[in-house]
Amino acid sequence: MSSTRPTYEDVYRASIEEPERFWLEAAEALDWATPPTRALDDSAAPLYRWFPDGRLNTAHNALDRHVLAGHGDRAALIWDSAMTGQCRSYTYAELLDEVARFAGVLRAQGVAAGDRVVVYLPMIPEAAIAMLACARIGAVHSVVFGGFAAAELAARIDDAEPVALVTASGGLEPGRTVEYLPIVAKALALTATPPRTVIVKDRPEVPGSAADATDGANWLDWDASMSEAAPVDAVPVAATDPLYILYTSGTTGKPKGVVRDNGGHAVALTWSMRYLYDISPGDVWWTASDVGWVVGHSYIVYGPLLAGATSVMYEGKPVGTPDAGAFWRVVADHGVRALFTAPTAIRAIRKADPDAALLAQYDISSLRTLFAAGERLDPDTYEWAGRVLDRPVVDHWWQTETGWAICANLRGLEPMPIVAGSPSVPVPGYRVRIVDAEGAPVAAGTEGNIVIELPLPPGTLPGLWRDEERYRRSYLSTFEGYYLTGDSGYIDADGYVYVLGRSDDVINVAGHRLSTGSMEAVVAAHPAVAECAVVGIRDELKGQRPSGYVVLKAGADIDPERLREELVAMVRDRIGAVATFRDVTVVAALPKTRSGKILRKTMRQIADQEEYTVPSTIEDPAVLDALAAQLSAR
Repeated sequence: MSSTRPTYEDVYRASIEEPERFWLEAAEALDWATPPTRALDDSAAPLYRWFPDGRLNTAHNALDRHVLAGHGDRAALIWDSAMTGQCRSYTYAELLDEVARFAGVLRAQGVAAGDRVVVYLPMIPEAAIAMLACARIGAVHSVVFGGFAAAELAARIDDAEPVALVTASGGLEPGRTVEYLPIVAKALALTATPPRTVIVKDRPEVPGSAADATDGANWLDWDASMSEAAPVDAVPVAATDPLYILYTSGTTGKPKGVVRDNGGHAVALTWSMRYLYDISPGDVWWTASDVGWVVGHSYIVYGPLLAGATSVMYEGKPVGTPDAGAFWRVVADHGVRALFTAPTAIRAIRKADPDAALLAQYDISSLRTLFAAGERLDPDTYEWAGRVLDRPVVDHWWQTETGWAICANLRGLEPMPIVAGSPSVPVPGYRVRIVDAEGAPVAAGTEGNIVIELPLPPGTLPGLWRDEERYRRSYLSTFEGYYLTGDSGYIDADGYVYVLGRSDDVINVAGHRLSTGSMEAVVAAHPAVAECAVVGIRDELKGQRPSGYVVLKAGADIDPERLREELVAMVRDRIGAVATFRDVTVVAALPKTRSGKILRKTMRQIADQEEYTVPSTIEDPAVLDALAAQLSAR
């Protein structure tokens, strides 16, 4: 059966050979106050700007445009809270009204175009409303993950210098509540640049309200302010004006604020929803992430609404709220067409329900595709998900800095083969290369540094907040003419990219440079292993040696020594004796960030008995404490 869709090869070639025409045509999908006549401004290279003469408003394109086109009754946002048992749906017209009125609240507090607003909220609809309201009046939002410690919140306030902060009485986690207001009050006491106004959404499940504040600041109640607010119209801004600042996870010292522009961002996300994710207006789309991360910015709030789709916002976990069937329940309840989640969520579901028995309780016939990103999708997890779901499982690779996928298997184009272990091919607009330590290109199949030839496509970061020198130093200076991804990998003879891990995850064993990501892929293939991490630890003889940490699948019954012997044999067989892989530790859980990334650096520091700082982004500090205790007892 022939496909009438464009081929990847044709679309990719057009994006590389005729980028000006390609991206101006993509921009036609949006409403512009002043349509751009140019796509790329390269006059200040290597600092690039997209659609330099265009003006638009992102919130107008996400909401007003669809209402004006007669689609106001279409569902825009569905909030599903496994924590409270509540479910609330907003049509495009209803969401527009909420956003326009909260924009009026901000305007009444003196927030103007270019001002910054920090958003410190849990996974509730008000998070999306606040973000879109900022965009509506040209203010720059900076979302900080709800529950971050006061010192981390204060550091971000100091860097962004917001005029307002939007928060809630707290967030809900399985078995506990997190009160936000004491954290906010402490952060305001720590910061040198406190905002003029704090707006609080009172959640009845969590103690605290704006009335409890005693610091003399202007604390307002969300609901009371909204009841008095007058809606405001969208304000056109330059396409090159900032939409938001997002601080990268795991930063230490001065936060690193990734800036996203308005025009390039809207064009790239609109294009990606159609051609990468194959999502059309009216389709139900679910990104199981948090608005505090870039995935939540791009594909809970902005991307789906720009596309005219219905976005599901989920407050809950893949397991424990109440069980490992939670995701399948959400898919069934809302007719989800495509689900985007992190591999760690899939592994958690598999660990708790290895035979997918709970899946049989739900009708997931609406689901067409499972997308995964955020960390490497190991072949074993890929194969399990594909088998139990009987649907394509599509890995793709991107970063906070890029804002959307660098490599993917584009489902809105003519289908391409999916290859386990690879996020497939470069997305149109991205010129991905592999270079050695000197910046010279390497042959197909040879591991090296993954870089992207400049300019980056629309939607990627134009820089860091008020720190051009740091932007150049962090991303542009290592290899002239390239953006440094910080990842290592290779491209095979068919053009498929393989991401093996961060460049600093390459270890040196007796002079041999070896990727811990390659070893993890081998270890993860063992039938008893649910997930794993391999880190390089000190070795007096060889300099470094790999050390493996594994979490067993639920019900797995295997002697630890036998497991170690089998894993050693597997690594020896597939990578070679040179890896000297012999350390295997079975752990109850791996320490991770809230976005699912394994804290490999911290694990290495613990194993090497070095001083370490518990990262602000950690999901559960108790897991790190348990690992430290387990290793010190050996």
